[in-house]
Amino acid sequence: MPHPYETQRMGENGPLLLQDFHLIDLLSHFDRERIPERVVHAKGSGAHGVYKTTHSLSDLCLADMFEEGKECPITVRFSTVGGESGSHDCARDPRGFSVKFKTDEGNWDLVANNTPVFFLRDPAKFPHFIHTQKRDPSTHLTHADDSTAFWDYLSQNPESVHQVMILMGDRGIPDGFRFMHGYLGHTVKLVNKKGEWVYCQFHMISQQGTKFLTQEESTTKSPDYAQKDLYNAIESGDLPQWSLEVQTMSAREAEDLWEKQKINVFDLTHVWPHKQFPLRKVGELTLNENAKNYFAEIEQVAFNPAHMVPGIEPSADPVLQSRLFSYPDAHRHRVGVNYQQLPVNAPRINYRMANFQRDGSMAFCNQGSRPNYISSIEPIRFRERTVNLDQVHGNFAGDAVTFLSEIREEDFAAPRALWEKVFDAKAKERFVGNVSGHMANCKDKEIIRRQIAIFREVSGDLASRLEKATGVKGYDGIANLSFNGTHNGMAKGGKAPANGMKSTRVSRCEGNGAPVGGCHGKVDGVNEHANGTNGVAAH
Repeated sequence: MPHPYETQRMGENGPLLLQDFHLIDLLSHFDRERIPERVVHAKGSGAHGVYKTTHSLSDLCLADMFEEGKECPITVRFSTVGGESGSHDCARDPRGFSVKFKTDEGNWDLVANNTPVFFLRDPAKFPHFIHTQKRDPSTHLTHADDSTAFWDYLSQNPESVHQVMILMGDRGIPDGFRFMHGYLGHTVKLVNKKGEWVYCQFHMISQQGTKFLTQEESTTKSPDYAQKDLYNAIESGDLPQWSLEVQTMSAREAEDLWEKQKINVFDLTHVWPHKQFPLRKVGELTLNENAKNYFAEIEQVAFNPAHMVPGIEPSADPVLQSRLFSYPDAHRHRVGVNYQQLPVNAPRINYRMANFQRDGSMAFCNQGSRPNYISSIEPIRFRERTVNLDQVHGNFAGDAVTFLSEIREEDFAAPRALWEKVFDAKAKERFVGNVSGHMANCKDKEIIRRQIAIFREVSGDLASRLEKATGVKGYDGIANLSFNGTHNGMAKGGKAPANGMKSTRVSRCEGNGAPVGGCHGKVDGVNEHANGTNGVAAH
């Protein structure tokens, strides 16, 4: 492989190609690395409840669940990301926030985090990144005692800085699961009954407000602090609630957002400006029932981003597309090939389900004597097609390309806004203390110098404070640096290729994977935005 982070896509902004054996092999092996706990999100808590649509979304989405007044049962699992099943609830770590909506049309799994962005935008980086959050293969220490690998990865992948600003800031340790928001992060498509589609971001806004713990406060809490808080609140009748809200934009707006503001809706490290794309409330989630058996109802619950009901469709975001494969593959390995038959994962629908999957471990619902092929002996009925996939996703025509993103100036705009406009004086002090305290366990000063250079692109003030706190002088910026995992688009004299590659050229387009008119190849003219916009999205 010329570069282990490259992925094959249909054009620079098209979907991933299944023929990319390197990516499939990487993800398949990664999904099977831990037995039996989850590779990520191993430590978790959960409960059951109900979702109700309070404000119809039928103008944008044909899903039955979004008609005003509709209700469905839900199962929610909160989690930390990097730690093991016995790790501390108050670790400085993103939090998982996954919801299984058991609608009349089947299950919709909203697999989210408590941060609106993530550390990466190239899907093949994910296993690499998670490895740096786990125990060192030699010392078997976590980054609580040796943070070298943690900062080494971040210092080699500057696009992670937006998430680092959030992680090391006040939102890095929420005060229990009840007091945090949830974000899908990826962009999906909503399709209405007319076949029209828009891009969408889902948000779950805590009705309890948000609260956080400082680094010092976190050391005073018990290992299962968040689990205990959630369980006791529900038992006492203090039922936690979240509002389900959406941001939406048209395909043309997605193109304009890149052309005018260099915000890439395919990019998991970027967010949509709320002033331009305001939140719209759709419904409410309420947790009202604790699990009777944690293992059966929470440990075995399996969320799959590919589980979508008609009216919700994936976009061409490469990280989302890789998750569509990786999550169910991990469940088949961890829980078993028939994980969807478990009561906590099975849909609640008013008809008998028929498919052509049979046997395998724990096949306790094997559909009797019904033929396991499309047969005239015992015919089944098929659902009427409600979504024209040709219209929603278009017909991509283009070269197969090996795509690796590059770091650009706009990658530092949102982190800079956090530092200059969101963090107050005390929050800035806590951030510098959190980062420098964690860096104290990094054995390689060169890594710290590189990371301070990345922070200098965010703010010279931030870099100076970190230099004083760590006693390490960082580089002046990233213009003279090269990175293992990303082309440096801010290098002097042109792009600096990643990892010593001879060329940064991956396709004819220069949009860093963003939706740009004319870079999509030939697309069916199925709606007003079709020529060059179909299939272009995701956070």
